[in-house]
Amino acid sequence: MAGGIPIIKALREGLGANHFRKIAGILNGTCNFILSSMWNEHKDFGDALKEAQRIGYAEADPSFDIDGVDTAHKLAIITSLSQGCKLGIDAVYVEGIRNITITDMEFAGQLGYVIKLLGISEHTEKGILQRVHPCMVPKGSPLGSVNDAYNGVIVEGSSVGRIIMEGKGAGEWPTASSVVGDIMDIARGAMYKPFTVPVASLKKASFATMDTLRTPYYVRLAVVDKPGVLAAITGIFRDEGISMCSFLQNSRKPDETVQVVLTTHETVELAMRNALKSIAALDAVIEPPHMIRIEGNL
Repeated sequence: MAGGIPIIKALREGLGANHFRKIAGILNGTCNFILSSMWNEHKDFGDALKEAQRIGYAEADPSFDIDGVDTAHKLAIITSLSQGCKLGIDAVYVEGIRNITITDMEFAGQLGYVIKLLGISEHTEKGILQRVHPCMVPKGSPLGSVNDAYNGVIVEGSSVGRIIMEGKGAGEWPTASSVVGDIMDIARGAMYKPFTVPVASLKKASFATMDTLRTPYYVRLAVVDKPGVLAAITGIFRDEGISMCSFLQNSRKPDETVQVVLTTHETVELAMRNALKSIAALDAVIEPPHMIRIEGNL
């Protein structure tokens, strides 16, 4: 898991005395390579995927990686290991990177962010929330600066505070390093229970649903630029109790289709989904809204 990053050993052994509030990371090197290529080389998603396949990072059928399934499986293991609970793969919200566009990358840059596929496990008032989806994170931040096929993980422990690990997440040599490390443990007689305790002793966790998430949001809309459109959109946000933070528009020619980008202050996912459903029904909105969650502290 996570290629050259010994996250399993760290959670199971060195950090075993901690309670973990939040663990977040780039857990799939293939997706990070694709997103990095889109960002750094201005390739569209299809071209970046073909390059990942040519190099050997992506399979002929890349669905397991780009649809977030691989990251979700890893996240469920990390949650179980860090919380001492039964695996909750069915409780992981999963969203891949197929819908990320160069346009989103450009707007993210204007707002001071980069886009990464993250797996996040965190304690909330409603239970443990497990989620996998694209996020906007600040440029130059610990996870925002992880590029190419590298992985990065941030662990927030009750005793140690924040720990950041980064290393190659895809390729034969990082994988070989992890495998040989396990073989060396076996040779030394260092045998560990995979989840630190017998599987039968793992507790059943209370998992939160994605609707309870509170975070800021990025929304991109393709609209016909005419009087009253923005008033209708902001009115829908107002009715759902959503406060806007910033606004970008790439053209102001009357009756032209334009890209409008809005960011919000922290709000509840359910309210955001309800608002976007209403916005999508407006006559002036010509394609489904694009939404990306913002993680400002990673």
